[in-house]
Amino acid sequence: MAQPEMRFKCGRCEAAIFENEIERDGVATKIKKVAFQKRYRSPDGEWKTTRSLDINEIPKAILVLQKAYEYVAMGDDTGKSQGPMT
Repeated sequence: MAQPEMRFKCGRCEAAIFENEIERDGVATKIKKVAFQKRYRSPDGEWKTTRSLDINEIPKAILVLQKAYEYVAMGDDTGKSQGPMT
């Protein structure tokens, strides 16, 4: 699996930015896409991924998605992963 260009995490919510190359009218163009997930540990101890949120996780999801939007919209190319924002 491809590594993200940037990740923003807050608690168990994460937004990751990937750069994809698409072809339009015979011209290769790079576009950025954002993937969102929430990680949790199941009762049997395995780490799982979901897109469902508890009410207290909604602000954290908004925060990481806002940071991802700013990164993509502002063209931030720092290349450094952001640490936890709790």
